[in-house]
Amino acid sequence: MNHDDIVAGLVQELRRGNLILLVLNRLQKPMYGYNLVKELQAHDIPIEANTLYPLMRRLESQGLLTSEWETSEAKPRKYYKTTADGLIVLNKTTEQWKAFTQNVEKLLSEGENQND
Repeated sequence: MNHDDIVAGLVQELRRGNLILLVLNRLQKPMYGYNLVKELQAHDIPIEANTLYPLMRRLESQGLLTSEWETSEAKPRKYYKTTADGLIVLNKTTEQWKAFTQNVEKLLSEGENQND
């Protein structure tokens, strides 16, 4: 059995939903995609641009993000920002995430104590 492959797949699944929370959270202030990639990476949250951009487009199509082109600079950039609906979704899912992770932590530590 290749444990590394199994762990890599599980970690990828865990990251998916959390990335949505992080994107909605970070884009409360307007930001372009590459800047968001760098900000997440600076916090040890690796994400590839080819993962982030489709995610932002999907969130925009759901009405959770809005985008606007900034053309006053030499290089035009598309800035994304969390919408009012996105903030509602962010707040509700963050509450759920906090409660869930609290319960997971509790169960994991109970499991550790059972092994003693």
